[in-house]
Amino acid sequence: MAQPNHLRLGVNIDHVATIRNARGGAHPSPLRAAEAAIAAGADGITAHLREDRRHISDADIAELKSKITRPLNLEMAATPEMTAFAVRHRPHACCLVPERRQELTTEGGLDVAGQASHLREVVAALREAGIRVSLFVDPEPHQIEAAAGVGAEVVELHTGVYCTPSLPRARHMAELERLRAAARQAAGLGLEVHAGHGLSFDTVGPIAEIPEIVELNIGHFLIGEAIFTGLHSAIQRMRALMDNARAAAGGRASA
Repeated sequence: MAQPNHLRLGVNIDHVATIRNARGGAHPSPLRAAEAAIAAGADGITAHLREDRRHISDADIAELKSKITRPLNLEMAATPEMTAFAVRHRPHACCLVPERRQELTTEGGLDVAGQASHLREVVAALREAGIRVSLFVDPEPHQIEAAAGVGAEVVELHTGVYCTPSLPRARHMAELERLRAAARQAAGLGLEVHAGHGLSFDTVGPIAEIPEIVELNIGHFLIGEAIFTGLHSAIQRMRALMDNARAAAGGRASA
């Protein structure tokens, strides 16, 4: 059983589907990857159903929803098509993210403050269907306040800037402090706090130490690392780094 201070790990399996789709057919299987991730210590599975279906497909979501033994988190754009799809399939959670067809990956957080009216309607429809709703946001106070205002239960803090390899150390530390402050603010507003985007073995520790964060969602790095060490090994190492960082932070707090 998970401990009260347990930091959950959601594993994003999008790029298993990317590899499958590069050649067509059924291999490698996102479902098999999800099952392997769960066996290695993942607390949940995340998949992003994009409007152009560039990797995860409708059939993948249906299969994952029906067969995996951990919660399924569906990342999606806040569009009528995606909302209807989510309501039909009813995953455990939906994380609303910005989406542009030309981008390679999600770039930046939602402009919740600028789209509050629209997002309030989408959040309400998802919650009415019994789906837990998260908003992917930059660590900016006005966006976090807006997320609480539109009725979301969760915010996922965008860690992409913090994880930029070329970032000068001073900017890196400033971004980490922004994330810490954002997590405190979100928790103070009654939001559950998640984080993700770009996290690796080298960057996960300081994020895992932030006490208000209860879940990390990591995908691209783990799937890439699996090429060299295997998916089970990559996830187990990430799980250990998260657990050690959280334990160390707890020890300092109680000292």
